[in-house]
Amino acid sequence: MARRKNGKKPAPQKRLPKLGKAFTCPFCHHPESVECTIDKKLKIGKASCYVCSESYCVKINFLTEAIDIYSEWLDACEAANSNSSPRREQIPQPVSPRYSDLFDD
Repeated sequence: MARRKNGKKPAPQKRLPKLGKAFTCPFCHHPESVECTIDKKLKIGKASCYVCSESYCVKINFLTEAIDIYSEWLDACEAANSNSSPRREQIPQPVSPRYSDLFDD
């Protein structure tokens, strides 16, 4: 009698790398000083630095992770910096030639 072939085992699934939970503070630049806490009951996420005591709160949904809270904090910092910087108006260039250019020999 012929031997019955066994089915192949399914390939093992690759595990996804774990996302970080401690990040660099955008204000004091200390590495791994920002920790994100997620309160799923109240739907609030908070990122806070334990060195300079800066913090940021944001509304979350059920898919939000710590990296999402931190990236929203960075986006909010960039938006605040771009809006607060005064815009310098460029000095208009004269359309007509300068007086000294008219009499050059």
